[in-house]
Amino acid sequence: MISIGFKTDKGLTRQDNEDAVFVLPDRNLYMVADGVGGQNNGELASRTAVGYMAQFAALHPVAMVREGAALKQYFMSLLSGANELIFGKAYSEPGSTGMATTAVICYLRDDTAYVVNVGDSRAYLVRDGKIMQITTDHTLIQEMIDSGELTPEQAADHPEKHVITRAVGGEPTVRPDFFTFRTYPGDTIILCTDGLYGMVDEELIAAMASRSKTMHGLSRALVDMANQEGGEDNISVVCIRIQ
Repeated sequence: MISIGFKTDKGLTRQDNEDAVFVLPDRNLYMVADGVGGQNNGELASRTAVGYMAQFAALHPVAMVREGAALKQYFMSLLSGANELIFGKAYSEPGSTGMATTAVICYLRDDTAYVVNVGDSRAYLVRDGKIMQITTDHTLIQEMIDSGELTPEQAADHPEKHVITRAVGGEPTVRPDFFTFRTYPGDTIILCTDGLYGMVDEELIAAMASRSKTMHGLSRALVDMANQEGGEDNISVVCIRIQ
């Protein structure tokens, strides 16, 4: 059994909400997207991505797909289609040049979680009070950390910490990462945009998840905490508890 909660909020400093959330509990399929591109283009990109995912999932039920390579190809096809659509809009519609979106997707089947990401929206696993980042950020800063140019402490306040290196719609082709892990009763999976983890310390996220009785309550609490800490960006979360 699975319990779900989700919330999206524009935060305290942005005029618009360029995040988008997709939740399909009857198919155990979830997505968070964070649009980029300025003006209202980021909003268009993120909503195009979740809209395409909804259509794709309706036409191609994921439950019919085998596990392993076939499931990986399913999500590759989904994101490639969304990428083509957004990339095409960016170059054909006036004022839309440069629009793109991050995406993090979670699919649950039996006792396994399948996670796919492009950009810097994250998936976390909270288990036994401890938090683990499942995804790897596709950012310039993460590349500098991986190469040894920066330490994580130096990266925290780096002026280019929001520069992403991969996005859906940013290039002619999309390059997602894929992750798989086993789930256990009591696990909490959190999908979120950087408006959450950029404001709220990961250990606090873990503590809040561990003491929350409902996922709706956790979603609201996380967004409220991000706003209490400054709300400098749009904030979106999907919280999933394995029961």
